[in-house]
Amino acid sequence: MNREKIQFYALYLTRFAGGYGFITLITLLSEYIDALDPTSVSVFGLFTVGAGFIVGMYTAGFTGAQTVAVVPLAWAGDRFDKGDVLVGVLALGTVAYALFVPVDSSLGFIAVRALQGVAVTGAGLMSLALVGELSAVGSRANNIGKANASAFAASILGSLLAGALYDAFGFTPIFAIIVVIMAIATVTCWLFLDDDDTRVPGFPFTDLALNRRILTIATFRAQYAVAVTLVRTWVPIYAGVSAATGGLAYASLAVSFTVVAEKFTNMLFQPRTGTLSDRYGRALFVFVGGGAYGLVALAVPFSPAIGAALDLPGAFPILGPLSPAFLPLVGLSGLLGVADSFREPASMALFADEGTDSGGVASSFGIRELLWRPGSVVGPLLGGWLMYEVGMEWVFFVGGGTALTGVLTFLAVLVYDFGPGALTEW
Repeated sequence: MNREKIQFYALYLTRFAGGYGFITLITLLSEYIDALDPTSVSVFGLFTVGAGFIVGMYTAGFTGAQTVAVVPLAWAGDRFDKGDVLVGVLALGTVAYALFVPVDSSLGFIAVRALQGVAVTGAGLMSLALVGELSAVGSRANNIGKANASAFAASILGSLLAGALYDAFGFTPIFAIIVVIMAIATVTCWLFLDDDDTRVPGFPFTDLALNRRILTIATFRAQYAVAVTLVRTWVPIYAGVSAATGGLAYASLAVSFTVVAEKFTNMLFQPRTGTLSDRYGRALFVFVGGGAYGLVALAVPFSPAIGAALDLPGAFPILGPLSPAFLPLVGLSGLLGVADSFREPASMALFADEGTDSGGVASSFGIRELLWRPGSVVGPLLGGWLMYEVGMEWVFFVGGGTALTGVLTFLAVLVYDFGPGALTEW
């Protein structure tokens, strides 16, 4: 095996480790909501913070920390050795996951989620920047698709183990496994990644922020962040929280299946859709994938009605009694994964293309992250409010609608700036 392949495999392992830890927290979020029992809190007697806001902060604390960390980490990746930065953030992630074990309050959980957010952002930026930098243009989206497929494989394994282990043993063994995987990824990257000799002086964010293609896709990505953050976070919440708060009250293992369905289809399709994007361009895949995601998201709240109309079973071996909504919810989650598999490698490859051409691939991915952050911070706060004050179904209506407005805005700007054939020419 040549040295280049060994480096790709080390980076794929990094994506696996990051995906495993990330999805575990998503899968167990409904358990943390029930275990920590967030309630309204008075702040210095001046105003009251509601339970919906605190639930939103369980995710917004994570995404807020990611927002703050993007620029310094991306700048460090372009200015110094990306491999060294990657090893550092992987070590930080190892510590963060160990700290989840003693958490016993909402404030503590939010704080550790913030530390996790910094580690996840750094590992994602550096691993994708290195994959993009090591890849030729004609294989870039395919290699990115493989890297993402590694993360999705971990997501499948992590969500299934998280549900099963939590039901049997509680939180501690789950995080012990994550710490071991993160430590192995840290040591592997330290041993096998070659020195990164690319050095970009100055502040490459400035030029890349004015890149015409990046500005065009920004019109889509800023809106789509709200859609994905809402839908991806609230599918397992919808499946797991009590009926009193609008959920289906499934046990952890059943919740895991709703998460696994989306990750499995995404993993299955991404390498192939990445290859097609290398061959036929990026914009069309972003448009089709984003639009399909919005349409499927709108259907999620109708899972009980679909199950009842089709007279689907409400009990399953091992999982026990659930409801007729279970199979439709799992199926719709799988379709969300198919839709996103068209968008994600094409979008990542576009930013890698522009960053490599301009000499700042880490900063290009940093801009991609920054475009995502406002929506990913506002999204969960909005979702928490909608869940408690309006109704669970409105989380998905708003999420799906935002994806659709995002792709329509993208199409309009694309055609205006690059002409009517740009959708198939990028």
